[in-house]
Amino acid sequence: MPRPRRIRRIFFEPEIDFFKPAGIMLRNLEENILTKEELEAVRFIDYERLEQSKVAKKMRISQPTLSRLLSSARKKIADSLVNGKAIKIKGGNYKMVRPRGGRFRAPASGGRGRMSGVAAGPGGVCKCPKCGYEEPQIRGQPCMNKDCPKCGTKMTRG
Repeated sequence: MPRPRRIRRIFFEPEIDFFKPAGIMLRNLEENILTKEELEAVRFIDYERLEQSKVAKKMRISQPTLSRLLSSARKKIADSLVNGKAIKIKGGNYKMVRPRGGRFRAPASGGRGRMSGVAAGPGGVCKCPKCGYEEPQIRGQPCMNKDCPKCGTKMTRG
């Protein structure tokens, strides 16, 4: 029996979680699922140009694990670009943490929150990234403020 996966630490919540090629209808597209920890690995290594050893320490994972995450993410991104597939960012085995120094960066929208003062919309579900439990999202109560009643993990908008 394999040992349980360690929870990866991430410091960044993307404002946009879906990308698709222009001019192709969504129903005609295949999707690649990029997990949030894969996105975080790409962000640290390729965007912020940090060393793998430092990133592995920040995320509290081994360097070989980080290398596998990075390789998997790059393969999915390349497959999407070359073959015209959509990229959906969701799920994974992670914990959102605040960066040292105390505060998250202010959003580019002028400080009115992640969605520029606009809610994500009515309906939807809150989903546990660990066990898959789902429940309806209640208006005014963000999913990330709820704990899964089955396993205690923070829930995400599904």
